[in-house]
Amino acid sequence: MSNIIGIVNYGIAGNIHSIKKAVERAGGNTLVINKPSDFSLVDKLIIPGVGSFKDGMQELENDNFINPIQEFSKPILGICLGMQIMADLGFEFGKTKGLGLISAEVKLILCDGKIPHVGFNKINVKNPNVLLDGVENEEFYFMHSYEMVNYTDITALTKYNNHSFVSAIHKGSIYGVQFHPEKSREAGIRLLSNFIKL
Repeated sequence: MSNIIGIVNYGIAGNIHSIKKAVERAGGNTLVINKPSDFSLVDKLIIPGVGSFKDGMQELENDNFINPIQEFSKPILGICLGMQIMADLGFEFGKTKGLGLISAEVKLILCDGKIPHVGFNKINVKNPNVLLDGVENEEFYFMHSYEMVNYTDITALTKYNNHSFVSAIHKGSIYGVQFHPEKSREAGIRLLSNFIKL
């Protein structure tokens, strides 16, 4: 069975089951990654995540997942916290070193709106890529209080109460989305299907 999508299970993911189901609906084969040796069995990687940057990095360290992720040369998709921990640094509950896959920092959203930012919102594609093909005008489901601050790898921005934040990134074989495709109905399935086909 080729084209296996590995879903990193690092204790904080919380939504592993719904991501697995969504990837399978999109036509992918999945393997939940529970130990470092599992990384060599998969063709692509999804890093999910719900919770804080600090806890996420701590869990990855506890599971000895940091090196295998940093050394993974095939396509990676970070979802929500999974995208944020790809940054160099996070500032949630103090300063925490991230995976350093994307040159960015993760900071609290500062705007007049209610935080966390929760609900469906549009993405404004700045640099089209295969992942966002066919979903450029769709709405996706967001739930976050922190945002990735990055100026070089932005593929989409989203507006919330007159504040623009990065909602999708891309650098080489690394992709990240701030929203939850697995909770975004057909648009989310289409995006996951695009990732499977990469």
